[in-house]
Amino acid sequence: WFSMNDMAELGFVVVKLDGMGTNWRSKAFHDVCWKNLMDGGFPDRIAWLKEAAKTHPWMDLGRMGIFGGSAGGQNALAGLLNHGDFYKAGVADCGCHDNRMDKIWWNEAWMGWPVDESYARNSNVTHAAKLEAPLLLVVGELDHNVDPASTAQVAAALQKAGRMYEYLPVMNAGHGAAETEYGNLRRAEFL
Repeated sequence: WFSMNDMAELGFVVVKLDGMGTNWRSKAFHDVCWKNLMDGGFPDRIAWLKEAAKTHPWMDLGRMGIFGGSAGGQNALAGLLNHGDFYKAGVADCGCHDNRMDKIWWNEAWMGWPVDESYARNSNVTHAAKLEAPLLLVVGELDHNVDPASTAQVAAALQKAGRMYEYLPVMNAGHGAAETEYGNLRRAEFL
């Protein structure tokens, strides 16, 4: 799996932040993202990065990228769609870009049941036309966790909106295709 050290050795400043909405905290902390996965803790993460850059001037906020896999892939694309003024490029690996087409048990924990308007409001497919930054969509052709059709669905929405992106199917790979040797190489090259 992904090694922060490997990316740092390539010259990246790598930061992994636990944003609002993650578990093992208070209910109020968790509820920030209840039926609001698009938030993904971005306001706090962006504020933290801006503060860190004040004391670490070698952090170039003008070249900020984002990547993630699975729910993190959904989150990476959401970062580009909703905070494109901050994130300049992103890699979304095996993302669940529309929670209406993923396994319901996972989505119920964050989005509730029954499916309501919040599912569409939080869908990357719904907001695809907002993409401005370079995006690499990675998908494992044999992903049995998040259906590859989820990535295809957001790719179709991007095409319909006339947005440019790159699409990388990784052959013989399952969930976490960007974590393969080839996927890691392409992610580092893209970012």
